[in-house]
Amino acid sequence: MADLKVKVAGVEFNNPLIAASGAFGFGREYGEMYPISAFGGIACKGTTREPRQGNPAPRITETPSGMLNAVGLQNPGIEHFIREDLPWLEQQNIRIIANIAGNEYEDYCAVAEMLNSTAVDMVELNISCPNVKKGGVQFGTSAEGVFGITKAVREVCKKPLIVKLSPNVSDIGEVASAAEHAGADAVSLINTLTGMRIDINSRRPIIRNNTGGLSGPAVFPVAVRMVWQAAQRVKIPVIGLGGIASWQDAVEMLLAGATALQIGTAIFTDPYIAEKITEGLNQYLDKNGIKSVTELTGGICPW
Repeated sequence: MADLKVKVAGVEFNNPLIAASGAFGFGREYGEMYPISAFGGIACKGTTREPRQGNPAPRITETPSGMLNAVGLQNPGIEHFIREDLPWLEQQNIRIIANIAGNEYEDYCAVAEMLNSTAVDMVELNISCPNVKKGGVQFGTSAEGVFGITKAVREVCKKPLIVKLSPNVSDIGEVASAAEHAGADAVSLINTLTGMRIDINSRRPIIRNNTGGLSGPAVFPVAVRMVWQAAQRVKIPVIGLGGIASWQDAVEMLLAGATALQIGTAIFTDPYIAEKITEGLNQYLDKNGIKSVTELTGGICPW
């Protein structure tokens, strides 16, 4: 069997699959069905300085080849995560990535500092959050915004730092480059695309929040394109995500330039997706005489 180990910013994962933030909680529920070490890592539920109740329901709906969600970062807060969830995760033989969010620089920095002395392996910035000091404009929608929040957190964060990029931008390469120059150790992309559905009977938006984040297979071609573009612009590792639902998708995303992969919406339809993708990757690598999955990264052949 081929070697599935990968390294992201010096952190080694047993395989390139990471459970994406928001799709796997803190792992406990899935841990009742199988060892969550089927994944190489877990990007935990987006965690904020204080507990959050999230948005009012309805906040999730199915869409063609995907789903729309506006959960609103419901989470128990960073202190609860460190006290209650992290000790359990430490026993699961899996790399732990803390996904952190906030509405001001101070929120992100405070959470990042609290994680410095913990067993968390990496920190991932969710920058698809409204910056209250900038009129509610998301941190991640401009290169300037990405540079500012990344630099602020980098100054206080002692863990390897991943910046999760929004696809709702005009030039993903420019945004990825801004994160790199501000001190990011890796970037992950794409986060969800903004979408909307309307109930034609009530004539109201299906999501109470009006709009939500579109994920699932429908966004996969967009994700592949953006991962490829980002990988052309940065020297730091790129973690690819967005609609990956099979081992074939995983191979394609690696060829586009990804070093590791995050699996999100597919977990909801198939909780055992990690085992299936891993098995498929092994068979593909063996069939093609490839000794390590790392040989696939950026292996796209030009015309």
